[in-house]
Amino acid sequence: MYRKSPILRWRNYTDRYKLHGYKCTKCGATYLAKKGVCNCGNLDYAEMTFSGKGKIVSFTQIHSGPESFEHMGSYCVGIIDLEEGARVTGQIVDCAYKELKIGSEVEAVFRKFYKSGEKGIIHYGTKFILKF
Repeated sequence: MYRKSPILRWRNYTDRYKLHGYKCTKCGATYLAKKGVCNCGNLDYAEMTFSGKGKIVSFTQIHSGPESFEHMGSYCVGIIDLEEGARVTGQIVDCAYKELKIGSEVEAVFRKFYKSGEKGIIHYGTKFILKF
């Protein structure tokens, strides 16, 4: 019988490494995190995976981040409206702050976040890049 390697098991953590969420079966509202009750009053959701494409609603530049991100210097974070309707906050990478504009199109990418612990365990997740 085939057994998944524990080393690769992290790739299946949908809440952390994929833009996986929920869609209300009544009104179609989408959420990254499952809500107890949808705004329409419905309790039933279908699982879904977001495309990762969206537009910047707001953004800022962080000059002094938490300890895990000190090595990055300043970096950009934005609020993104995904095409499917959900809203997510994420780091915007591979561009300068002056290139960012409200309404700019972005897409999700899988990138390294930081290292932790004595062994330097690497943590990965979703970030966003500008679409030109």
